[in-house]
Amino acid sequence: MRINSTDFILIVSGLNDLVANNAEQVRDDVRSALKNEHTTIEIDLSETGFMDSSGLGILISLHKTMCARNGQIKLVNPSPSTQQILELTRLHRLFEIVEK
Repeated sequence: MRINSTDFILIVSGLNDLVANNAEQVRDDVRSALKNEHTTIEIDLSETGFMDSSGLGILISLHKTMCARNGQIKLVNPSPSTQQILELTRLHRLFEIVEK
């Protein structure tokens, strides 16, 4: 996983899988990297081959964190399997999904 930052955006990329084994670490690393000026977290899901319920839970947890800060989360380029999971769970309605 890689975490980069621009002025107002925290960019998370390089997530091969978002599963129970790494979900809490991802959440903790992202929260640790957040600064007061960040209004958006962009999570690049283009490399994410598999996501389980723990991964979905972490996305929701980070969404709640950003809502409390009047911010947002954008899911960028979800892989086809990840997009399917988001649609099956109807979370595609909660998150802004962006193709870049």
